[in-house]
Amino acid sequence: MDEQPRISDAEWEIMKVIWAKSPATAADVIHALRDNKTWKDNTIKTLLSRLMQKGILTYEQVNRVYYYSPVLTEEECKRQERQSFLQRVYGGALKPMLVHFLKEEKLSSQEIDELKKILSEKEI
Repeated sequence: MDEQPRISDAEWEIMKVIWAKSPATAADVIHALRDNKTWKDNTIKTLLSRLMQKGILTYEQVNRVYYYSPVLTEEECKRQERQSFLQRVYGGALKPMLVHFLKEEKLSSQEIDELKKILSEKEI
């Protein structure tokens, strides 16, 4: 898969709305973010334009209304973000990252059991 452009934190907020309600208009996105963000309407419209320029969103125009849809699934974007993070921070090596997180984070017994199950399924 070709490397996709990075999505900023603000753009992630827009994409969460688009993934949940697609196709969505700018008004849909503005309404969905109104309670959680102090962004102006034009800020949201600018972020939508940036996502289109990056090739992450597409649109269909009906009369004078633009309906935005994702080009990439949420999982595709998460995968790209994981790979980018792993490469930038850990030089692409998975084991040091996992060790770091496991040593630093508090895990419940249920989470530990779940991780053990996942790891046992990975064994050949």
